[in-house]
Amino acid sequence: MSASPASARSHHWLWPLLLLLGAVTITVAWIMLALASGRQSGWMALVAALESAWMLRLGGLRRRGARIAVAMAATAAVVVAANWGIASAYIGGAMGLDLWSSLLKMGPYYAWTLSALANTPLDLLWVPVALVVAAFAAR
Repeated sequence: MSASPASARSHHWLWPLLLLLGAVTITVAWIMLALASGRQSGWMALVAALESAWMLRLGGLRRRGARIAVAMAATAAVVVAANWGIASAYIGGAMGLDLWSSLLKMGPYYAWTLSALANTPLDLLWVPVALVVAAFAAR
């Protein structure tokens, strides 16, 4: 018995939850890896791109154009959140704050300045590569 079109679309609400779960998980993993290694680990942007595309497919987002746009936006959001978290952890740790407190206290300009100082050209190169990978993987 074949699935009706209504039952094939019954799980369309699942993709935002899976995307949020994947984005939070990869952001935390990226922050922890960067803190443990002492480097920015810009290559994790590729992992974020692949995970975003995979979560959208797994969640059942069917429209190809929307899936590509959402995967690219999620990848960019994870890159920003991870860099903000890494900068916050370093500065907040020096001031005796936990990660959550320092995340909320750090402003966008300070986070941008610290990320610009910490990222190498190779780390910055991974971001556009990851966006292209997200678009390709989400097709």
